[in-house]
Amino acid sequence: MIYIIIKGLFIGFLSSAPMGPVGMLCVQRTLNEGRKNGLITGIGAVVGDMLIALLAIIAALGMGFSTEFIQQHEGPLKVIGSIVLIVFGYVVFNKNPSKSLTKLKENKISSWKVFISSFFLTISNIATLFLYIALFARFNVIDADKPFGYDLISILFIGIGAFLWWLLVTYLVSKLRSHFNPRGLQIFNKIIGSLLILLGVAGIITGTLMGIDIF
Repeated sequence: MIYIIIKGLFIGFLSSAPMGPVGMLCVQRTLNEGRKNGLITGIGAVVGDMLIALLAIIAALGMGFSTEFIQQHEGPLKVIGSIVLIVFGYVVFNKNPSKSLTKLKENKISSWKVFISSFFLTISNIATLFLYIALFARFNVIDADKPFGYDLISILFIGIGAFLWWLLVTYLVSKLRSHFNPRGLQIFNKIIGSLLILLGVAGIITGTLMGIDIF
């Protein structure tokens, strides 16, 4: 159970860290409207991520990710998931999020609209679904022989991990408002992209060393 919780927190934190459209929206609103709206933006993303994670688990189970299947194909699954992580890492590494940092309109929108806009922006990114499937394959999250409650616990802590990330982002942006440098976002994306690539490379190595013919 502890292992499930740790993996859930790590996946939630890691999947939220790349500064994509939702991340930039969170930064923009924190800078222009205050930490409250920035955090509500993050919460909208958290709910969206939890829904996507649930869909990823359902999709993976529907593809036949049973315990026997995983045991027989653990190496190939880990390699495939790791390749996807490397691709995502490469995209994140080369992305310059500061180009998306634009001035928001001066009129503030309601908290409900802030939440809804962030939620739909999150679930509209279909790439996130494949990222979660890749992460689940990479870290052996899915096990059809375990009660579905374990998957729900994983999703819960993925949400908690994502929330902790947005809590950290809004805190730092709020505190460093006067010293905010958009270039720092690009540097941070390179760090996160490198981490995803390293995780992918490590997964390919371990998956290959399992001695299973991936072809």
